[in-house]
Amino acid sequence: MADLKFGLIGTGFMGKAHAIALKAAPTVFSLPAFPVCDLLAEVDDEQAARKARELGFARSTGDWTALVQDPDVDVVDICAPNFLHKEMALAAIAAGKHVYAEKPLALSVVDAQAMVEAAEAADVKTLVGFNYIRNSATQLAREIVQSGEIGELVHFRGRHNEDYLADPAKPHDWHTRRATAGAGALGDLGSHILNMAEYLTGQRIGEVCGQLQTVIPQRALPGGGGGMAKVENDDQAQALLRFDGGLIGNMETSRVATGRKMGLAYTLTGTRGSIVFDQERMSELQLYKHAGPEGRRGFSTLLIGPEHPDYAAFSPAPGHGLGYNDQKIIEIRDLVEGIVGDRPLYPNFREAARVNRLIEAIERSHLEGSWVSVSG
Repeated sequence: MADLKFGLIGTGFMGKAHAIALKAAPTVFSLPAFPVCDLLAEVDDEQAARKARELGFARSTGDWTALVQDPDVDVVDICAPNFLHKEMALAAIAAGKHVYAEKPLALSVVDAQAMVEAAEAADVKTLVGFNYIRNSATQLAREIVQSGEIGELVHFRGRHNEDYLADPAKPHDWHTRRATAGAGALGDLGSHILNMAEYLTGQRIGEVCGQLQTVIPQRALPGGGGGMAKVENDDQAQALLRFDGGLIGNMETSRVATGRKMGLAYTLTGTRGSIVFDQERMSELQLYKHAGPEGRRGFSTLLIGPEHPDYAAFSPAPGHGLGYNDQKIIEIRDLVEGIVGDRPLYPNFREAARVNRLIEAIERSHLEGSWVSVSG
């Protein structure tokens, strides 16, 4: 088995999740190449060396540019804040590396499109971490929709609500600055549900009508030295959706949804049934079929098991459940197989740039107070 050497940039929440998945993937799946935790980059040499020891990387550097130029690195894995994605990805692509990046892809459609064009011109593989679509339950939901089991889809409802910024005493960080994060909750959380809407329905969103709100308009500057500054992006957002295939729907997202820890959920309504899913119960799917006597109809709870997509590789026992990091392990499997087999990856930079287009369309709709068509 050949090696596929990874260079990881950034070791926060997502960087750690990627490192765990890289280590675990070959223990769960039979891979065509071995993902090697080779080189890790952090903000300085000391922190990089410490994180490399903790996360099991062979080498470290305090200079991310050295990582993307390193001849031994095959895949550059970008887990840095949003505003760094474009510069890092373009440098990696110019060096001939495959790129695995966290979402959202970029701060703007213009930046995202530049990344798409560079990757396609260089003929490198790209993958963006919309990991929730890889949950076994969500893969099953998509299979049910595609099979026609619940009839023709007539409505999609999606939400992704959390409360990580619900406390007004929490100070500014890069998520609350337009220059470093781009959109707020809409980009950080809403991007997942927008990607999922098109993945599950098989239809493109053609028009949006959006509304954004900053609930906590000011936050303390970091460091405890006093002073307040304006929050520069949205705390919550909602949008009506019109799909190109005739489906309608809506989405909502919030980072100030008090009490909600991992509130990604969706409902798919068809002419002969419906599907309900909540990521806080990520190994269950609620399925309703419009069949049988009226008094015997109702939702059934499907416990995810080895008969469902990708579950059996983790456990032979149904109902034992998968976790957040398992979605990343599946993502690593798909990435390695796509690179080695020279197969298309989803969502690649082009698909992720589409999410940027949806975000910007919702923002524009909010400013203009009208429906906005989505291009691309």
